Amino acid sequence: MTIQRTFSILKPDATRRNLTGEINAVIEKANLKIIAQKRLHLSRGQAEAFYGVHKERSFFGDLCDFMTSGPVVVQVLEGENVIAAYRDVMGATNPENADAGTIRKEFAESIEANSVHGSDSLENAAIEIAYFFSGIEIVG
Repeated sequence: MTIQRTFSILKPDATRRNLTGEINAVIEKANLKIIAQKRLHLSRGQAEAFYGVHKERSFFGDLCDFMTSGPVVVQVLEGENVIAAYRDVMGATNPENADAGTIRKEFAESIEANSVHGSDSLENAAIEIAYFFSGIEIVG
């Protein structure tokens, strides 16, 4: 059993529709613990820096526009094999391909407005967590 941490964002489409509590209920029902959380409105610079790995991709500008279009909730999740567990709970990126009961199947509006982001590896989780949280803000 390996307890890990991952990073989560509840995206602007979810906060705009007041789905924060419902999405977090799905996360917690999956035995994932929310150990840090804050609501903020990303600046263009923050979005561009966070998604910098996608800078050369055609969707980069639209992604940054979307992620700055309203508040987000950034979170640190903790649990057993949390990277894989949270990715299972999120569902496929395209909600049309997501399994029933997953966050994206139940709450996403589209492939772009798919309600949540989650880290894809332990390495990226550490980078993403450090981008938004100091150690003192994470309470396990």
